[in-house]
Amino acid sequence: MISTYTIFEYGFLCSVGVKSAHYTALPIKAFKALKRLAMDNDTESSSAFLQIRHVKGSELIQVKNYVGVLFLTDDIQLEILPKTVRNVTAENQEQKFTQARKQVLSMLQTLREFKHLTSSSSSIESINLPLLEIFIQQFLESVNYLIKRGIRSDYVRQQDNLPFQKGKLLVSKQIKHNSTMQHRFYVEYDEYLQDRAENRVIHTTLKKVASYARSVKSQKLCRELLVLFSDIPITRQPDKDLRQCRLTRGMEHYQAPLDWARLILKGESPLSMQGNTSATSLLFPMEVVFEAYAEKVLRRQISEKYDLKAQAQTYSLATYNGSSFFKLKPDFLIRSKNKDIAVFDTKWKLIDSSLSTSSDKFGISQADLYQMFAYGHKYLNGEGDIYLIYPAHDSFLEPLEHAFEIGCNDKSLKVWVVPFVIGETTSKSYLKIPTSSLLNQEKAFEPL
Repeated sequence: MISTYTIFEYGFLCSVGVKSAHYTALPIKAFKALKRLAMDNDTESSSAFLQIRHVKGSELIQVKNYVGVLFLTDDIQLEILPKTVRNVTAENQEQKFTQARKQVLSMLQTLREFKHLTSSSSSIESINLPLLEIFIQQFLESVNYLIKRGIRSDYVRQQDNLPFQKGKLLVSKQIKHNSTMQHRFYVEYDEYLQDRAENRVIHTTLKKVASYARSVKSQKLCRELLVLFSDIPITRQPDKDLRQCRLTRGMEHYQAPLDWARLILKGESPLSMQGNTSATSLLFPMEVVFEAYAEKVLRRQISEKYDLKAQAQTYSLATYNGSSFFKLKPDFLIRSKNKDIAVFDTKWKLIDSSLSTSSDKFGISQADLYQMFAYGHKYLNGEGDIYLIYPAHDSFLEPLEHAFEIGCNDKSLKVWVVPFVIGETTSKSYLKIPTSSLLNQEKAFEPL
């Protein structure tokens, strides 16, 4: 049985024996495994999401801006959830964990690799499952649907030495093997079997997730599905069989389980079920996920008379000897009649609207304002509106009342700091625009 320890982004982990209500205590073997990963300078991912800290004589490990699941030992996994869920207490902890998982699932659906995710499934809402268990459950459900639609068979070329003639006689092998046994026939023939690449891949994936399924429901379904695939061999060459998978007419029900299998077997996403200290099972850089999700929601929210351009690279910060240096790439441009009228840039950071002093600056980084200054002067010719987008949370529910004015030469360039509400589904997510901003006055966004 796998034990799961759940924390939020930028949370601290300690070893059992450290007394503090602010840290999550791991068993000694799991903490040592996490420390080895954090100290492994050759592991690119470790330096990105783990940091060893020392506080009041205690050794701690802090996770950073990655969300997902990390295997520490064969039977212990660490689940990291987004920091947008706040005010967690012992009484509401499980409720907050479930809320955070729903937000992650909603955002991950925008990634190509996770297009089959279903964040509104009643089975997910009714059971408090770790992220990895949710992925396993949805893979199993997709295979179960495949079974109901029917496992496809195909003609498979076989060679065998049979007591009767069937198909084509292989003369050279007949002479070699049966010169003294006239009652045997070395033949080649086609047989209609379920032994085809698609079925081998799915069977292999079922076996792989069987040891990781935690819920009784998933364990039971996995055993039932393995029985139904028992006559199909597992793949010995996953890469080759994955390349050979072909979805012909009437095989649409194979699409979802094969996409899940490809993720699990090949690791074409951060998903990798190796179960050792060097393997991350599910780690997502939240800046990338948040930006992809914001794009999907904004395209739904913006009026049809405006265009949304993502990842523009029209201008550079400087030129050197006629060549462009330091590309300026705002996340989104709002365009009207082929003219840039506003810049949007997402930041996966938490700011606090109550920290309004000149020293606190709402928690906004000065570097972010420098970046917006460059975007505004290059893309908007120093005049217009820029929207700096941060995730909404309990301390940042409404846009800042006033814009930061960073124009020069009598031009008005304003930076509006706005919250992006992450709902449990795309339809419940939206960007809040200040009433006094240009885009709101021009009714650039459809009413929610």
